[in-house]
Amino acid sequence: MEKTSVSSVPELFGSMVFDDRVMRARLSAKVYESLRKTIDEDARLDETVAEAVAKEMRDWAVENGATHFTHWFQPLTGVTAEKHDSFITPSPDGGVIMEFSGKELIKGEPDASSFPSGGLRATFEARGYTAWDPTSYAFIKDHTLCIPTAFCSYSGEALDKKTPLLRSMQALSRQAKRILKLFGKEVKYVRTSVGPEQEYFLIDEAMYQKRPDLVYTGRTLFGAMPPKGQELDDHYFGVIKPRVNAFMEDLNNELWKLGILAKTEHNEVAPAQHELAPIYSTTNVATDNNQLTMEIMQKVARRHGLVCLLHEKPFAGVNGSGKHNNWSMATDTGMNLLSPGETPHENAQFLLFLCAVIQAVDDYQDLLRLSVATAGNDHRLGANEAPPAIISVFLGDELSAILEAIKTDTPYQGKEKEVIKLGVHTLPRFSRDTTDRNRTSPFAFTGNKFEFRSLGSSNSIACCNIMLNAAVAESLKQYADRLEGAENFESALHDLIKETITKHERILFNGNGYGEEWIEEATKVRGLSNLKTTADAMPHLLDEKNMKMLMAHKVFTESELHSRCEIMLENYCKTVNIEGHTMVDMVRKSYLPAIEGYLFDLAQATSYMKSVSENVKCKYETSTIERLSELTDNILENVEALEGSLENLKGYSEIIETSKAVRDDLIPKMDALRKNVDEAEMLTSEKCWPVPSYGQLLFSVY
Repeated sequence: MEKTSVSSVPELFGSMVFDDRVMRARLSAKVYESLRKTIDEDARLDETVAEAVAKEMRDWAVENGATHFTHWFQPLTGVTAEKHDSFITPSPDGGVIMEFSGKELIKGEPDASSFPSGGLRATFEARGYTAWDPTSYAFIKDHTLCIPTAFCSYSGEALDKKTPLLRSMQALSRQAKRILKLFGKEVKYVRTSVGPEQEYFLIDEAMYQKRPDLVYTGRTLFGAMPPKGQELDDHYFGVIKPRVNAFMEDLNNELWKLGILAKTEHNEVAPAQHELAPIYSTTNVATDNNQLTMEIMQKVARRHGLVCLLHEKPFAGVNGSGKHNNWSMATDTGMNLLSPGETPHENAQFLLFLCAVIQAVDDYQDLLRLSVATAGNDHRLGANEAPPAIISVFLGDELSAILEAIKTDTPYQGKEKEVIKLGVHTLPRFSRDTTDRNRTSPFAFTGNKFEFRSLGSSNSIACCNIMLNAAVAESLKQYADRLEGAENFESALHDLIKETITKHERILFNGNGYGEEWIEEATKVRGLSNLKTTADAMPHLLDEKNMKMLMAHKVFTESELHSRCEIMLENYCKTVNIEGHTMVDMVRKSYLPAIEGYLFDLAQATSYMKSVSENVKCKYETSTIERLSELTDNILENVEALEGSLENLKGYSEIIETSKAVRDDLIPKMDALRKNVDEAEMLTSEKCWPVPSYGQLLFSVY
């Protein structure tokens, strides 16, 4: 791969994107202005504009080496989908011409029968439509023009993650504009912005191919801990090794070409774990970009003889991988609604939007929890590396003190910023932030944004942002309904903020979210929900209050909500079912034969040594044979029990009951099997063990 010099990065950035710079240069002023109005103000797209855009988009794409186009969409599988069509059209002289119409730009018709629909449609109902999302720029990938689109059924139900996301953004914008109007501010729109930090593991591809569990499930289902893990914290922010650095350079080039604002990269806590963080962008664009980032990470890793693991918990005993969703609200004029202002009037506005978020998280903590629920993330949440399954809000000492002063109607005695002196004359002095960071909080205020830290590495960020946008829209709607009819706005505003703080202070927690005492306090004293697994969380999507709110803001229809619940629970059950079958396959085909082979070698060695001399005690051989023999009996018993549970799952007809059986029966049997196999690994010769060990997987890249 040709390296990119620093001076060429601006030229490289966005070179494969049909972005605003390209549109301004290639479209007529009239077409450009009309398209910008559609993008900025949600105005209806004119068909003549679409035709003009399609022509220039085609010409630009062909000039940049594209031969095909595709409507790029995000079905409910959690990954992206695309069907490629070439630009070629037969010409009368027997040749071909390159054509692409406005109709082809606006609408596509992929076969939708094999995508998850959750009962929205029958298998024989194959027709589905993709509709161009002009707010997300088209791009070229692998010689194909990719047009970001929404995906719906023949009857109009959303079959994707983008459509509800766009609906939720519209809902929040609508209600936020009502609030801003009360403060004397007229804006075209309010958009949410997101910067999703992405954690991942890199392992050697040759070793990956020798681990059926990684190949089939994305995580290791077995594996004893090596002598060293992450205890020394020496990998965190450590020197990036040459092989990984080459991958990161290559990855940056690919992302920058697609206009993805990859900014920060570093080693994470666990061996072989790393992180990439982008600059913020509008939520639907950030969602598209994060899906692309995950795809390109995996593709680029293979070029370097590596595999990028995006599972939330690929290795037991070391940190899993999350995705921190940094969320904020801003107007078209650039005003961040979560930034404190310079005047009391501006700060009152800030406090009202802050209260809207606090209320939203408290009222809809179950929706936020289920928005990040997957079989993989169940292994991560609640461990001492990730937030607990309990949702709470961290504000820091200063903001908490301000809210307490408002609640009690007492003056706030604020602190001026303190200067930190480091005691070394050559080092600069700098001001202390007004609040520290709390890495144990699932939902933390970090200055001018909230960081939702519960997402798993492979999660689409669409899901949590749909719920967050909708819940905040509901808070703002309640505030607007109340304040628009107030006789004295200032007095009503004060009372509303005070009332909200008092009513929802139970969700505020600045302490250690990892502590057992917090779980006790949160559930028994504060009454917060603790939905530990996907099977616990997902059915709450259909709670009356949740359905009522999401339908009122037109984010989902009733049938779409039922379909999402069914699809997510099905995904949970199928994921664990595949893991269970993989464990059976590995135990019967690899582990038991390997252990038996080693036992045979030991038995032969013991017999030979004793034949030489009766005084030879063979304590190591005898004790190892006895324990391994006992373990093989246990493993056989475990695997037979697991096979029985897998068979029993076929007897359930309701998905909720199936998910409970997975949680209560299947997963405990998988854990029991793993425990015995991992112990056997520690007693078996490395040369006899059939798969690479944790030590080899985690440290081989270096």
